[in-house]
Amino acid sequence: MTTYIEGIQKNFKKSQENRGRLLINCPDKPGIVAAVSKFLCLNGANILESNQYTTDPEGGSFFIRIEFECLGLQEKKQELKEKFLPIAEQFSMDWKLVLVNELKRTAIFVSKELHCLRELLWEWQGGDLITDIALIISNHEDAREVVEGLNIPYYYIPASKKNRKEAEARQLQLLEEYNVDFVILARYMQILTEDFIAAHPNKIINIHHSFLPAFVGAKPYNRAYERGVKLIGATSHYVTNDLDEGPIIEQDIMRVDHRDQIEDLKKIGASIERSVLVRAVKWHLDDRIIVYGNKTIVF
Repeated sequence: MTTYIEGIQKNFKKSQENRGRLLINCPDKPGIVAAVSKFLCLNGANILESNQYTTDPEGGSFFIRIEFECLGLQEKKQELKEKFLPIAEQFSMDWKLVLVNELKRTAIFVSKELHCLRELLWEWQGGDLITDIALIISNHEDAREVVEGLNIPYYYIPASKKNRKEAEARQLQLLEEYNVDFVILARYMQILTEDFIAAHPNKIINIHHSFLPAFVGAKPYNRAYERGVKLIGATSHYVTNDLDEGPIIEQDIMRVDHRDQIEDLKKIGASIERSVLVRAVKWHLDDRIIVYGNKTIVF
């Protein structure tokens, strides 16, 4: 029997079967937009949305995201990629062509605090987070009941400094087995190794409970309280080898004052974390993010 979520995904894939996205990053020069637009037109594509940005009109970098409709796109995908190669080479493009109805497969990592996980699952159940949640991995058992009630595979893998390599080897094995496209760290309170990050570059999204670059690392709410801040926030970013310093995707803040204790800050912050992480994940799923050095262009 088809579940409600499977029905949503089936309808989405059907409605988007001829829709594609083209993301491009290259040195800026005249003629890029004209060449790309002409290529799409000559291949029967109708542009639905186009966003572009140039870092510097003279010698800068150029970014563009184009969403288009093209009849028979499923069959044309490889042909379009091959035909586009001369244009990509002409303009020294870093580019990718994405079919919208090919849902990204997601893995969620979580520890004991479940508010971000619950928000992601709520959006997913409501059809507002269009992805295949392939599995959920945790170093605690706290989320098992929530997850297994939704028929999502749940793996408990204890992780600490003592067994980090063994734990990550098992995690990487599972990500490969489930053919995962990207990873969400929904308050997963473990530091990932360089090998793990290298296996999924710019495909691991973290939520940090602070408005980075302030209060990097552990216990940011405690340090915010000690500092007497008047604003607290959360930051979603791609994970790199530098702790909490990867390319920032989204941030938000809320005002606090001297009456708020540490537990108050945590409660307020949890609300910010949920919304910031969900927005970042949705933008990733919609292919709206281009990583540029240690920054992001978000269309």
